Amino acid sequence: MAKKVQLGNTDLHVNPIGLGTNAVGGHNLYPNLDEAAGKDLVRTGIENGLNFLDTAFGYGMGRSEELIGEVLKETRKRNEVILATKGSQKKVNDKFVHDNSPANLRHTVEQSLKRLQTDYIDLFYIHFPDESTPKDEAVGALKELKDEGKIRAVGVSNFSMEQLQEANKDGYVDVIQGHYNLINRDAENDYFPYTIENKISFIPYYPFASGILAGKYTKETTFDDFRRGMPHLQGEEFENTLAKVEKLRNIAESKNTEVPHVVLAWYLASKAIDVVIPGAKRSGQVLNNLKALDVELSPAEVQEISGIFS
Repeated sequence: MAKKVQLGNTDLHVNPIGLGTNAVGGHNLYPNLDEAAGKDLVRTGIENGLNFLDTAFGYGMGRSEELIGEVLKETRKRNEVILATKGSQKKVNDKFVHDNSPANLRHTVEQSLKRLQTDYIDLFYIHFPDESTPKDEAVGALKELKDEGKIRAVGVSNFSMEQLQEANKDGYVDVIQGHYNLINRDAENDYFPYTIENKISFIPYYPFASGILAGKYTKETTFDDFRRGMPHLQGEEFENTLAKVEKLRNIAESKNTEVPHVVLAWYLASKAIDVVIPGAKRSGQVLNNLKALDVELSPAEVQEISGIFS
């Protein structure tokens, strides 16, 4: 069993390898998702020591939460799992907009609790900032929900550095989820100094940069889902990154492991990062991601990988 780590300053203790569940019920993100397979990969993770699940209303507009709620009810493992979800959406004229008003956040949390079939959420994030709500006011609403026992920790996602500082005016933010991986390393300068100083845990999303850092693509790979329009998966940039991934493959082979395990271990070597949440579409991928816990990188190897992707 993995040694659990404390998530920032919270009382949440998690396996450092969690599970991002946008492919569990996220029909708006992936075509032809199999819901039974989605539930199965959540079940497999929980049965094999994974205890941190990351979902959101935006994954299938509540469907991901419903499926995870079903698994937790069937397995009776709710008390063993640290459950994170995100919300900020509100329907206006048949379109979803982001609304961080205290009233909408409270409503959003109540609806998530119903879909997840639970009476508390371990970590709730404001999924996206809106245009108008003061960020400290939005976070203040989550602090009230925390005081009421409906959530255990306060998170924000996709907030700019300026928005994070405003949100954390009273010191209530526990976790920020943001875009960070070996290809996109802006957070090292923008966020990490602040989050480390304020004991806010930074959880990176897209740890495999939509799959390319998992070492499974070749020059011939093409995409028919939301990845199709991503600049780093096209043309010269795609080929340059594939060449860097090949250098990672050499490091992985020297350690008798695989590229994705080295990548995840590199993130976990960062002082700013307590946990990573790679996604998966099949149970086998969940089990494979957990193998990253067996990889130890020396400071020299951490530096070498940093240099490859500098």
